Amino acid sequence: MKTVPFGSATAPAVIAGMMRIDAKDDEQVRELYAAARESGIDFFDHADIYGGSMHHCEARFADALRLSSAERDEIVLQTKCGIVPAQGMFDFSFEHIVGQVEGSLAALRTDRIDVLLLHRPDALVEPDEVARAFDHLEAAGKVRAFGVSNHTPRQIDLLRTAVRQPLVANQLQLSLTHAPIIAQPVAANMAGHDQSIDRDGGIVDYCRINGITVQAWSPFQSGFGGGVFLDNPEYGELNAVIDRLAAAHGVTALAIATAWITRHPAGMQVVLGTTTPQRVRDAAAGADIVLTRAEWYELFRAAGHLVP
Repeated sequence: MKTVPFGSATAPAVIAGMMRIDAKDDEQVRELYAAARESGIDFFDHADIYGGSMHHCEARFADALRLSSAERDEIVLQTKCGIVPAQGMFDFSFEHIVGQVEGSLAALRTDRIDVLLLHRPDALVEPDEVARAFDHLEAAGKVRAFGVSNHTPRQIDLLRTAVRQPLVANQLQLSLTHAPIIAQPVAANMAGHDQSIDRDGGIVDYCRINGITVQAWSPFQSGFGGGVFLDNPEYGELNAVIDRLAAAHGVTALAIATAWITRHPAGMQVVLGTTTPQRVRDAAAGADIVLTRAEWYELFRAAGHLVP
């Protein structure tokens, strides 16, 4: 499995997201975990809100696997906090961050979170509050590294006015067909084209400059809640190119969709949301495919992005 820079270490280019395991029984969770580990994936992504109630998927993961201390030491557990679904708001207060981490620790049956991400930007964020929470959690040994999710460059800069820990990751939505963070700079200065509108503040370049690993969520979705583009007749031209490249490289279509993201020199991680073990294996195989520049751009154009 290809690895990418992650903080002061490295991490697999594909990570296993646990968002959808709430309806899976223990054996199915164990099969999914085993497929990930066998594929070289030792990084598991959670969030406090995943599942039918707070910390549900975290608890399902821990209850199904019941990892020994030695096996727990072999993996990276990442979780997120900051969304409060019951009240329709975000909360980056000291009390909320610390309280949610305590809940995640209990649900995951672990003594530390390896990576904690702030899930979605809180419009009422006070950087000093976040810094106090991070300092408290780090000093207590409860969180080892910190990052963000769905944050713009300036939102990160604001946090960094008070937060002293490196922000090691930014989890952002990215797929072949939903790629404004990559497509916009390609069309910069092209008046009249929607693709040229800067909505993200150059977040990919910003992350590269600052050593922040981009984690691509919904890597096979056509857009926000738009369904999967693979084998979707609405994306006929794109799927024809994907299928041809899959045959040429001896992998699946899902692997090519993965390879398009992992080919980017930013060293991104692909966050899988699948609960199908074979798809985990296919994605892992895709991370080791190095698309040529011509292949990468052919996929980009077939996905509907402008190359001026």
